[in-house]
Amino acid sequence: MSRVRITLRRVGAVTALAAAGVLAAAGIASAHVTVHPDSYAKGATDGVLTFRVPNEEDTASTTKVQVFLPTDHPVLGVLVSPRDGWSAKVTNTKLKTPVKTDDGTITDAVSEITWTGGKIDPGHYEDFDVAFGQLPEDTGQLTFKTLQTYSDGKTVRWIEEAAQGDEEPENPAPVLKLTAKNESDEAGVPAASASPSKASVSAASDSSDSTARGLGVAGLVVGVLGLAAAAFAIVRGRSGGSRPE
Repeated sequence: MSRVRITLRRVGAVTALAAAGVLAAAGIASAHVTVHPDSYAKGATDGVLTFRVPNEEDTASTTKVQVFLPTDHPVLGVLVSPRDGWSAKVTNTKLKTPVKTDDGTITDAVSEITWTGGKIDPGHYEDFDVAFGQLPEDTGQLTFKTLQTYSDGKTVRWIEEAAQGDEEPENPAPVLKLTAKNESDEAGVPAASASPSKASVSAASDSSDSTARGLGVAGLVVGVLGLAAAAFAIVRGRSGGSRPE
């Protein structure tokens, strides 16, 4: 039976290491800057976007967050919600193509929001809320490139965009999908609410964690295979011990 015990210990060690690797990968996959909800109807008005910034470093705090808003398809009427401990600087840019609205022609829009003064400790995250007056109607998505600076001077550039059908890049930029207005009810997208509904927030959370859940399933498969190997080792050990030397 000593051989069986040794085999079981080896199988258990391999299974534990594989599961730990899967869980670590799941944590890394979900530790990037995201925007919530992840979709709105085109032309939606009076809504809120929440930029979630997790700290993925072990020994440094996040001390600066810069979110860049697109100006080719501008977000109009941007207002920044106060965040305890943080100061927000809003930068406006002259639009190359003015936008005509019911209230007149808009010639400039917010192009950058920078939060400083606070900190996000390791193992924590911070939500930064931005209200908007109106989203564009002439595009299918908005990309918000983001820079995250740490107390040790390191800057993570969340600016990479994935082409359609490609895997998620290493440092993806937050992306807001814009759906057709008549699809808003089916997609559960808040078309004109002051804040995202619980269903929308849940859907956004599910989307951002899909990779982590997939890796979690892989971890379960690894565990099952480990148990099967252990059972095989026990049967083999018993049958081997019954044969004469």
